[in-house]
Amino acid sequence: MQYKEQIDLNRIPQHVAIIMDGNGRWAKMRGHERSYGHQVGAETVHVIAEEAARLGIKYLTLYTFSTENWNRPSDEVATLMSILFESIEEDIFMNNNITFRIIGDVKKLPNKVRERLESCINHTSKNTGMCLTLALSYSSHWEITEAARQIAVLVQKGELAPEQITCNSISEHLTTYYMPNPDLLIRTGGEVRLSNYLLWQCAYSELYFCETYWPDFREEELYKAICDYQKRERRFGKISEQIN
Repeated sequence: MQYKEQIDLNRIPQHVAIIMDGNGRWAKMRGHERSYGHQVGAETVHVIAEEAARLGIKYLTLYTFSTENWNRPSDEVATLMSILFESIEEDIFMNNNITFRIIGDVKKLPNKVRERLESCINHTSKNTGMCLTLALSYSSHWEITEAARQIAVLVQKGELAPEQITCNSISEHLTTYYMPNPDLLIRTGGEVRLSNYLLWQCAYSELYFCETYWPDFREEELYKAICDYQKRERRFGKISEQIN
């Protein structure tokens, strides 16, 4: 079945978030080291980013490395950082008019990786197409804690009264303040959990879980996820009659 022909281009999700899972298992199933799966997974990022931009998706946010991932074996973490450094190809962003951004506790990243990322952010800042965001050294617990600290400082300074704190106040202090909440959250690799990813933002996101490991998640898999999303009725707590 060809899913691309079934997509309604007038109802493309504005923001798609993806948990890119399964790189290591994909590699081990083929008799390779886990690092090979991460390398192929980085290539998949380029493929999906380009296709998402062509489809008209405005924001694509990819869970690349969590705060918990720092607890992995040091050699795997070093390999992941090396692959990240090598996979940042500014030409792909410039050729597709993509803005590049990152969210997370970036001060933990190696200096050369952080400098490479910041260079790409600066060089793509004037692009007007899709915004690709990598969640690096990120977790929702970390993000919400940081937001609470920032708001507490404002209260301490007398710039904000406790009764003035709203859902919008919190959202404005999250690292994702510049983008709308995800319409669609995709997780590859067969696991059915959010893994501390965009927990606040995904309160009403449509969730899509698939068995496909991330290195095999190519254009047709993206089309399939979007088709599934477009079959759903998004009610946001209301009833069908109110929506229709």
